[in-house]
Amino acid sequence: MSTNNTSPGAETDLAARRGYHHGNLKESLLEAARRLVAERGPNGFTLAEAARLAGVSPSAPYRHFKDKEALLQELAQRGYAEFGARMRAAGAEGGLAAMGPTYLRFAREEPGYYSVMFAWRLPKEGEVDTSNSFTALVAAIARAVPEGAGRDHARLLGLQVWAMSHGVAGLERAGWPHPSSGVPTPEKVLGMAVEALIRPR
Repeated sequence: MSTNNTSPGAETDLAARRGYHHGNLKESLLEAARRLVAERGPNGFTLAEAARLAGVSPSAPYRHFKDKEALLQELAQRGYAEFGARMRAAGAEGGLAAMGPTYLRFAREEPGYYSVMFAWRLPKEGEVDTSNSFTALVAAIARAVPEGAGRDHARLLGLQVWAMSHGVAGLERAGWPHPSSGVPTPEKVLGMAVEALIRPR
């Protein structure tokens, strides 16, 4: 009969080594965090819980992330990259009219990304690249407004359109409008608001 003389500390080290050699540790942790954010929000879980969902030891995440904030920062970066790609594609294919629905669809389909991008905290300069999606939006607005309006005007309108999009997405995530309310769809509400802003009568 063999006796296990492994100390608790050695077991922890062994678990950490197993976690380190786990297939693709970083990607697994990011996917676990994305799922947890979607279910509980950015503040609703610990780094240890993300590790457990990824199937690794509690110490394994520190191979790639110094703390939970670093994990969320990386997740936000990926969210903005995906969001920017979708917004650029929408603007190229359908112009400004296609970008509002794309914004709302992203919020619905990617709650893990969306929450960490906007509900965690606003990123500090240099932490994540938020420029691609906003640049695409401003370009689409510049094409939609009367010629000669100027880039500064387009940027100001871009901020207003972004704020309206975020507001409508937030209301929808909170349960508005109820299907039986008779209120137009979020896409319709946002489209009318953007149209009134860009082309006031």
